[in-house]
Amino acid sequence: MTHKLHKFWLKITAIIVGSFGPVFFFGTMLATSEPARMTLDILSWPVDGLQSYASPDTQFLSALTGGFLFGWGVMIWCLSTSVYDAAPEAVRRTLLVSVGAWFMLDSAGSIASGNISNAYINVLVLLLAVGPLWRPARD
Repeated sequence: MTHKLHKFWLKITAIIVGSFGPVFFFGTMLATSEPARMTLDILSWPVDGLQSYASPDTQFLSALTGGFLFGWGVMIWCLSTSVYDAAPEAVRRTLLVSVGAWFMLDSAGSIASGNISNAYINVLVLLLAVGPLWRPARD
């Protein structure tokens, strides 16, 4: 693994994480909520159309989720462009800890809420988000 590959992969991770932000933001308005509803339907496999974005509470939670995910994605991008060169190992470990924390809490909550399928999907997202960052870079 090289530092160049790690910097590139941080951007991939930023896009993976941040891309969920706009999807859930649009879930805040019933007229544009279908992508968010479909995302929840897929994440709570099987796709059965039971998820709804009609509740104002769901729309508000979607706003919060979208904002946090978009902000987290932007932060990862900024780490890759503004901090990585000064502290590559610290950035790498910070990313691993934050993705690990997301994975544990999101998966535990998914299982507790009866959506174990999302915990399985989280494994795939974890592997994509971490990619080559699981090993330190060598010059």
